[in-house]
Amino acid sequence: MARRILITGASIAGNTAAWWLGRYGFDVTVVERAPAFRDGGQNVDVRGVGREALRRMGLERAALEAGTGEEGTAWVDGRGRAVARFGLDRAAGDGPTAEMEILRGDLARLLYAPARERAQYRFGDHLMRLDEEEDGVRVGFASGAVARYDAVIVAEGVGSATRERVFPGENVPRWMDLTIAYFTIPRTPDDDRDWRWFNATGGRGISLRPDWHGTTRAMLMLRQPPGGEQDWDAARQKAYLRDRFADAGWQAGRVLAGLETTDDFYVDVLRQVRMKRWSSGRVVLTGDAAWCATPLAGIGTTLAVTGATILAGALAQTDDIAAAFADYEHALRPFVEKGQGVPKIAPRLMNPRTRLGIGLLHGALRIASQPAVRRLGAKLSGGRTGEPDLARYATAVTQPPPPRP
Repeated sequence: MARRILITGASIAGNTAAWWLGRYGFDVTVVERAPAFRDGGQNVDVRGVGREALRRMGLERAALEAGTGEEGTAWVDGRGRAVARFGLDRAAGDGPTAEMEILRGDLARLLYAPARERAQYRFGDHLMRLDEEEDGVRVGFASGAVARYDAVIVAEGVGSATRERVFPGENVPRWMDLTIAYFTIPRTPDDDRDWRWFNATGGRGISLRPDWHGTTRAMLMLRQPPGGEQDWDAARQKAYLRDRFADAGWQAGRVLAGLETTDDFYVDVLRQVRMKRWSSGRVVLTGDAAWCATPLAGIGTTLAVTGATILAGALAQTDDIAAAFADYEHALRPFVEKGQGVPKIAPRLMNPRTRLGIGLLHGALRIASQPAVRRLGAKLSGGRTGEPDLARYATAVTQPPPPRP
């Protein structure tokens, strides 16, 4: 098979697609706007069918070994005392902390290292023009280069510029009324292996999560309608956060001090991507560019790995690109729609504005965290129902072809 595929975006979905397509014998190029591979990023988890995909790639064990070491999730009061805790419990299924917790950059690198053996990576460049022709897509790059491909896979983020170029006006975001700032701060001796979550009045939240790099991953959460904060420069964003969290309590002072020295600060105003179609001609969307479910769903990385695996498998099974894209969408859309089913009330429930609301939340979490209640919930939820049949798309690789010269 000699089809030429361009993937734009070298994060989790893009690298997964490159891994599979390279092993299916495609001629793959990955273009990434960043000047070099990006190792940064915060905690992600992989569950269910996403872990199955990594298992079929031979990467599950490596991903577990590169995990953050997080052992559970604890809601804490202003003195740091746990008022409710969800530990890892296989019998109860994955809770807020999954068995496979890993940093975004660490997982992306696990995928990138073997993918680049059979795919060409071009960093510091991006698409500027796509012209569909009868038998391919002619792509113009910011660098001035022009090349022709048989198909283009858009594996960019929630704000994908390429998606807007190919599908103008088709994404009507579903805003979730929650803003989150992510950054890394120095670890202190009292940081344990739990994800600690503190609720402050005014719909504010502070959380601290462990990693295996000797630092701590921090999040500042604000429940509010979108105000364009994601488009502000970093200095304005930090000043805004310092003002909003100055009196929050718990470890707010330490976290705000960490804003001054962090080197991986990022603000996300949460919104879902909802597209009526994921492909147009020979261009197809995958990952957050196609269906961002937001971190509230707890399934974004699972969808990225699963979706890219199914897309690659569908392309490997037919020479009809349109049929492959239709097969991919038919197999995955029900799973995506289920993952996007987070009610807009969820941020309100998890980020109360009043002390009474915080007390009610903690009481509910204390009950829900009891082992018997968790196990009953796992049984009632039906486990992994609704997941796509990965075996249909990820069984063709038995003897991988030799690496690209």
